[in-house]
Amino acid sequence: MNKEESKKTLILAIESSCDETSAAVIENGRVIKSNIVASQIKSHMRFGGVVPEIASRHHVEQITQIIEESLAEAEVTLDDLDAIATTYGPGLVGALLIGISSAKALALASGKPLIAVNHMAGHIYANQLVEELSFPLMALVVSGGHTELVYMPEDGVFEIIGETRDDAAGEAYDKIGRILNLPYPGGKKMDELAHMGQDVYHFPRAMIREDNLDFSFSGLKSAVINHVHNAKQKGTEIVPEDLAASFQASVVEVLTTKTAKALEQYPVKQLVLAGGVAANKGLRTALGELMAEKYPSVRFSIPPLSLCGDNAAMIGAAAYTEYCKGHFASNDLNAVPGLELGE
Repeated sequence: MNKEESKKTLILAIESSCDETSAAVIENGRVIKSNIVASQIKSHMRFGGVVPEIASRHHVEQITQIIEESLAEAEVTLDDLDAIATTYGPGLVGALLIGISSAKALALASGKPLIAVNHMAGHIYANQLVEELSFPLMALVVSGGHTELVYMPEDGVFEIIGETRDDAAGEAYDKIGRILNLPYPGGKKMDELAHMGQDVYHFPRAMIREDNLDFSFSGLKSAVINHVHNAKQKGTEIVPEDLAASFQASVVEVLTTKTAKALEQYPVKQLVLAGGVAANKGLRTALGELMAEKYPSVRFSIPPLSLCGDNAAMIGAAAYTEYCKGHFASNDLNAVPGLELGE
């Protein structure tokens, strides 16, 4: 089956890889009929990060209601669906299993095929909910657990051509946010502060001059933390806005520089930004300027803010490609917390 032959395909998608419980109904991988997301931020905020056991408990409490709300908003029943899709990795193993178990039960009860979706593929395909993807394309995936450059020669085929060797960019954002005593998640607040400050600290741009397409943010994180500790020991005032601006300037410059190198090595029709850090205003602006100035012939796509975080709509969008290719999962599907793109 190919996409042209499919007239109207409805997929119920489930996402529970971390701290959002979500269900969505997607038509033909493009049209959002519903996308219900229940966030757990308030529950994890007092701990300064996601607590896996608490996340799993919330998923158990909410997932049935979220699925029912998604079907109701889309005005469909299980009989109207063509397939059930679920995230099976990467993510927290306990959290993933809640969504997988629910999807398997629904698929078994309804006789609908089951589709297993890579969470990171979902982030990339969130862009398809805005406009059709053009291949070959390049994806810059930036989230709390991943920072990758992904080359896609065709629909549903992923080749990781660059990745972080240590911390992901989003993880570094949250850890520096914690150092500045910002509320969890710190990344959003860091971005806001950065636009009120100046790059006065000039933190290192790790691996920016190397020929490879890999990233490293551990050294930057350590440099910021050491700077803050030294300032406290000396009684020197730290301006949070300038610290955030300096940190963000380093991250954004590395990401844009490496993306430009990738575009030189892999001619593509489209560049897409994906992942939770795709919501970062500084990164969105810098990449937009880079593409307009140096690569005007390459289409640049960014998901709306509502689709940058974890949500089931993006899982449904990615699942449609698998559906069209006839890639279905068996009922022994299990969670793969360390799943890589292309596996």
